[in-house]
Formats: sequence, C-alpha cells, structure tokens
Amino acid sequence: MGAADAVTAKRPHETAFDVQRLSLDEAASHLLEECRTIVPGVQAVFGFQLIAVFNQGFGEKLAPAEQRLHLAALALVVVAMALVMGPAALHRLTEPRTVSDRFLLVATRLVMWSLAPLALGLCLDVYLVARVVLHESPWPAPLAAALLALLLVVWYVLPRWLRARWSRTAGPGAAH
Repeated sequence: MGAADAVTAKRPHETAFDVQRLSLDEAASHLLEECRTIVPGVQAVFGFQLIAVFNQGFGEKLAPAEQRLHLAALALVVVAMALVMGPAALHRLTEPRTVSDRFLLVATRLVMWSLAPLALGLCLDVYLVARVVLHESPWPAPLAAALLALLLVVWYVLPRWLRARWSRTAGPGAAH
C-alpha cells in the first residue's frame, strides 16, 4: 500500500487517525465476514423463538394476541435472516468471479435493512418476556421501546453521525 492510499485526519485535539482505502476484493471480504458474524446470532434468536412455542407454558402464560405477537417477532427475525444471508447468495449467483461497487452497494443495503426487522423482532420478544416476568407491571412496553431506541441509535443513528463527523474532519479527498 502506498502513501496515496492512506489518509491521516486531524481532530481538534490533534490526534491522528489513519484511514486505509480497501480494494473491492478486501471490502467484499470484510462485508461477507460481517455477515458471517451476524448470522449465528440471528440463528440463535430464531432457535429460541421456535423453542418457546413448544414449551408447555407458552399457551398458558401468553394470551392469544401475545402469541400472535410472538409469531410476528419470529417472522421479523426470519426476514432479518434472509436479508443478512442475502449478500452471500447475491455474490455467488450474480458475480461469483468478480467484485463490483454494485455488489458492495446492494450487499451493504441488505445488511443494513436486516437490522430493522431484527431490532423489532428482538424487542417484541423482550416485551413478551417482560409481560410474563413482570406480570401486570406497566414496564414491559417502556422497556421494549427503550431497547428498540437503543438498537436503532447504535445501529443507524450513531454510524451516520460518525460518518458525517469524520467526513468533515478528514478534509477533501479523504477515504470514506
């Protein structure tokens, strides 16, 4: 890698941050590795959601409307799983011997889109678990809403804010 490929950005307190521009191949490898990191977690959540339905207490502790809410959470996690696994299928079926900016754009969008249904599915199930554990408490909905807000901030708001902030401090011509 040459000096032209690295960018040093100065922050207000003069600490330097090196930024390395990746080749298409390296960027695709990073993206697919990120997908491989997310998939086991999504699969584990899906497995626990499936098991819950077959437990004896499922029908006893959850009202029919809450059981349907659990089904919606399960469906949302399946949607998230499909979206996060999409980049591997997309690459294998459309460009198995190449990597393009087009692939990176579509695959990145699929991964980012997967996070919204995953967050909703997780928080719906947190709500249901809190209803069972806390009984008639008013806290299940605020707890689930707070966790949903946290996930959305960490997964969407913070990265966009940091990208905007870093692009302002890196200056023109910096690698993003």
